[in-house]
Amino acid sequence: MFSSTKKSAARGFTLIELLVVIAIIAILIALLLPAVQQAREAARRTQCRNNLKQLGLALHNYHDVHRSFPSGWICVDGGQHSAHDGLIGAGWGAMILPYMDQSPLSETFNSNLAIHDPANIVFHTSILTAWQCPSDPKPNIWEIEEEGSPGTILASLPTANYVGSFGTEDLHGCENPPGTAPVSGNGQCVGNGILYHNSRVRMRDVTDGTTNTFLLGERRTDVDLGWFSTWPGMVAEGEEAFQRILGAADHVPNDPAAHFDDFSSHHEGGTQFCLGDGSVRFVSENIDHGLYQALATIQGGEVIGEF
Repeated sequence: MFSSTKKSAARGFTLIELLVVIAIIAILIALLLPAVQQAREAARRTQCRNNLKQLGLALHNYHDVHRSFPSGWICVDGGQHSAHDGLIGAGWGAMILPYMDQSPLSETFNSNLAIHDPANIVFHTSILTAWQCPSDPKPNIWEIEEEGSPGTILASLPTANYVGSFGTEDLHGCENPPGTAPVSGNGQCVGNGILYHNSRVRMRDVTDGTTNTFLLGERRTDVDLGWFSTWPGMVAEGEEAFQRILGAADHVPNDPAAHFDDFSSHHEGGTQFCLGDGSVRFVSENIDHGLYQALATIQGGEVIGEF
């Protein structure tokens, strides 16, 4: 006698079960994705912080050798102070290259020529990641136009996200004639921060205390507005030349009403600064405006509270 056995039919997912599984997976992805993005941003913010610490250390090493911080930018015309008519224009970033293991690059710069002279092309087009915040979506190279002549390209320059602290004055004022602040009678554009035109600020000059004074800060890139910063220096006759390497504490970080020469970042909630003692602090965009400006001056005599 033969016995017959009935094989049970293979059972698959029903359409409803499949849709439930897909919905669960979608919910899990929606829950995990923000956490992954936050972890990545935290890593980028840490790298940005490390970049600022590296730059701060190089500035301190420069000070140890030269007994002062470098000038915000050097610019003379016929041996006289000139904020924008000279041909040198080298900025603080160019001056600390030997203290960042970049001596070979520093030696390519011919200071007898303008930064954007073809003979200095290696110097003014070198991309240095130490000056770039990984949170900032930016091109590595941008073009600076001649001021007042849109479309006339003076040079290609490397993008940077860290600028020196000029103080609280508007950097546009550096275009004023001698005797009209912030330009002194001898033609020097003097800020009330650590780095300004032809400056030689020493540690002892920072009477407000180096732990309470900005040295460097972040600057975000905005391609649509043409907001680009750089490290080599001030390109003579370049559009917004001074603002490309220095920043002002006019508006608090990331203020919607801020100008290009203010400090800003793509970090949520504020901007990172390197202080005069080399430490790096995250400054909230909700900081009191008066306290914020007090941190930008070297001899204001203000009482600095918590920030």
